[in-house]
Amino acid sequence: MGRHDTYQKLIYFCLSILLLHNVLKNVEGLACNWGTMASHPLPPNIVVKLLRDNGFNKVKLFEADSGALRALGKSGIQVMVGIPNDLLATMASTVTAAELWVQQNVSQYISKYGTDIRYVAVGNEPFLKTYKDRFVHLTFPALQNVQAALVKAGLGRQVKVTVPLNADVYESGDGLPSSGDFRSDIKTLMISIVRFLADSVSPVTFNIYPFLSLNADPNFPREYAFFPGSGGGGGGTKPVVDGSISYTNVFDANFDTLVSALEKNGFDPNKVEIIVGEVGWPTDGDPNANPAMAQRFNQGLLNRILQGQGTPRRKTAPEVYIFSLVDEDIKSIDPGKFERHWGILSYDGAVKYPLSLGNGRQLVPAKGVRYQAREWCVLSPRAGGNVATWASSADYACQQADCTSLGPGSSCAALDSVANASYAFNMYFQRMDHRSGSCNFNGLGTTTKIDPSRGSCRFPIQIDTSRHETLRPRGNSGATEVKWRTVGAVAVAVAVGCAVFN
Repeated sequence: MGRHDTYQKLIYFCLSILLLHNVLKNVEGLACNWGTMASHPLPPNIVVKLLRDNGFNKVKLFEADSGALRALGKSGIQVMVGIPNDLLATMASTVTAAELWVQQNVSQYISKYGTDIRYVAVGNEPFLKTYKDRFVHLTFPALQNVQAALVKAGLGRQVKVTVPLNADVYESGDGLPSSGDFRSDIKTLMISIVRFLADSVSPVTFNIYPFLSLNADPNFPREYAFFPGSGGGGGGTKPVVDGSISYTNVFDANFDTLVSALEKNGFDPNKVEIIVGEVGWPTDGDPNANPAMAQRFNQGLLNRILQGQGTPRRKTAPEVYIFSLVDEDIKSIDPGKFERHWGILSYDGAVKYPLSLGNGRQLVPAKGVRYQAREWCVLSPRAGGNVATWASSADYACQQADCTSLGPGSSCAALDSVANASYAFNMYFQRMDHRSGSCNFNGLGTTTKIDPSRGSCRFPIQIDTSRHETLRPRGNSGATEVKWRTVGAVAVAVAVGCAVFN
């Protein structure tokens, strides 16, 4: 073999390695947000193994959950940790308050446990119109103070700040992406925040929800909510024509409205790092929320992320987080009953529907989950025919437990009155950990070892959290620690999502 042939083969070999690297690059960077608003949460060590088993190497926490941060230590998973909106006033008050939070919730876990924290998310969607300006004057000073605290802690290069914002911070007067601009009431503030983040080489983060666009408007074209391919989507809807660009799905149109807003205010969107912090589709709690639609949307989204696909006005693909990893049964349902059903996995880490994660990988369930005894609470055959009495007891049960699957168009909507009461009784029974008397309901309830599930309606058995070894009690403990966590956070403040990073 001549030296020329050897040289050519070496070149081909190197090129093949580079090509392989580019292919693998698109599938090695899966990321998930990990929400904790659950009455019976999966133990942190099981969630970390679940993330690793599915190839997730980045995770977002919406608060500094001690158990989660410890479990993530030396896991090879990069972390974005959030500061809830209820703490924005504290963070904005003084740099000292921000320094204390950073020391307890960032520095400590990096140095003591080896947790690879890369971002601090300051607040979550703080400019939602429903908050009525509550956080408008707090967010930017909080952001500045947290950034200063990270710099003082020697983490300014390693850990970046961001503010996850709802897509309603930008708008378009004529509905076309090219007319996009920041919302008039916060335009000056948004320009200041984006400039601050760009100057500190930190990302801007926005949440985009095609599901909510479809759900809020009965005239919204259904196919426009989905992506072309993966079982259709886009092809059956007349495109939105904006100059030379034809938009076939609302995600691209929404994102490019942001691109236009950045351009109009003097920013180069190709030089600003953009993260889509939340995007996904729920599986229950609404007629438009079911596993088939969620699978169609999320697989279409994953396909384009795996391919590194950008949008018409920004060819560079953003980092995208799918909302969410697992269901959370104690989230607020003020926005809708679907809020508790965004997970690509069930509350216990079971797979709801198949998802291809690239490179031949399929979504796999959590392992090592332990459940309460195989026992359900149902309406007793001796309860009689007084439906009003059943309804009163069922209403009480649903005030204490999650009955969102009973709503119109949901997975359990077809139950008759007897099964409806049984479902409510069982959800309360499971929430109360099968405690004595929790299946009484004034003599109307009885336990059974026969699974009463029927059709699409699943009567769950809850996780037995007492049988799992936990790394640490949920929330900060210890006499010298400040309790930063806020219980009962607003639904939009806790979420989970997945992404592929280029």
